[in-house]
Amino acid sequence: MTNETSAGRPPATVSGPLAGLRVLDLSTVLAGPYCTMVLGDLGADVVKVEPPTGDATRGYGPPWVGEGEQRVAAYFLSVNRNKRSLRLGLRSERSREVLRRLVARSDVLVENFRPGGMARLGLDDETLEALHPGLIHLSITGFGPDGPDAAKPGYDFIAQAVGGLMSITGFPDSDGGGPTKVGVAISDVVTGLLGCIAVLAALRDGRGQRIDVSLLESTLAVLINQAQNAFVGGASPERRGNAHPNIVPYETFATADGEIAIAVGSERQWPRLCRALDLDSLTSDARFADNDARVRNRDELRPILAERLHGATSVEWLARLDSAEVPAGPVNDVLAAIESPQAQARSMDAAVHHPLLGRLRQVGLPYKLSVTPAAISAPPPLLGEHSEQVLAELGYDPDEVRLLREAKVI
Repeated sequence: MTNETSAGRPPATVSGPLAGLRVLDLSTVLAGPYCTMVLGDLGADVVKVEPPTGDATRGYGPPWVGEGEQRVAAYFLSVNRNKRSLRLGLRSERSREVLRRLVARSDVLVENFRPGGMARLGLDDETLEALHPGLIHLSITGFGPDGPDAAKPGYDFIAQAVGGLMSITGFPDSDGGGPTKVGVAISDVVTGLLGCIAVLAALRDGRGQRIDVSLLESTLAVLINQAQNAFVGGASPERRGNAHPNIVPYETFATADGEIAIAVGSERQWPRLCRALDLDSLTSDARFADNDARVRNRDELRPILAERLHGATSVEWLARLDSAEVPAGPVNDVLAAIESPQAQARSMDAAVHHPLLGRLRQVGLPYKLSVTPAAISAPPPLLGEHSEQVLAELGYDPDEVRLLREAKVI
């Protein structure tokens, strides 16, 4: 049973810790839209300005939802709920006047143009400050606004490669593997999250300012212990598949009918694992006496554990490991993960009603606030669905809106 919410609440009635905050979203694809979706989930009024053809991800299918002109890719639906869409060309002076009014009435601006893109729209830093001195301007780029690669376009796949993440993901060459990207666009997602954190910090400070985040720098930042391992050890880490570089055992193992993940994260858990596997003799083996020894002797330990775990089914082992309080779990696919009892209990299988598509299933909210709860209050918008509504809020009367539409500004 999914947790379903209905759409259509106007921004003034939306609750949440960021209710009353206006966010102008000029970003496309993933990092920026993910950031603004989080802000929208938390109650901000997000106005998404889309080019006449729409955000590129509307066409990132299959899979598709809907038919004909209203067909939209699942990709777009994943990161654009809780937003209003204004369809606006940005080449004419009349359209840029609309944009200037939006800037002046917004608290936060999020964009992912290449360096110089905002200036080409007539909105350089000085102009933005003149329009709204208190504006928080989040700029998301591939490589940052300066440096030798500043002008290059930014893509998650390239960021994972250039940023070192791909080099530590996948199985060793000796196992027939090679550098591998993460299964989701993690550099984009992390960049969006770090941008969101920086925006919230700037809002807390209360002064207008520019924030720069990039896919490259965000990817480097999430290397965490692997980067520190390289600094301390003097060499870049190797790919180890599902194994952990600093903890053993901490990886997946094949069972008689599938695969499970086991994570022995403390010395207290090691003897519990040995007892659950009926391998008590390992607890007195000096080669495996503590985690330091197990890491150094992982090539001797793993075959012992693998042989034992292959002798029973996943369900049998998980029951024994749970009883022994050893962290372990099945290797779920995406649907199995979302439909698991725990995810269901935590409302991570949600839905919202879309005016054309009907019931639209969505991943639920990962943050639960006890006093000012976040909410999925509106579905991903149709292209330009809220254009007239937003323009009216900016002071345009019906005749002016009609003229803008006739001039193909909106």
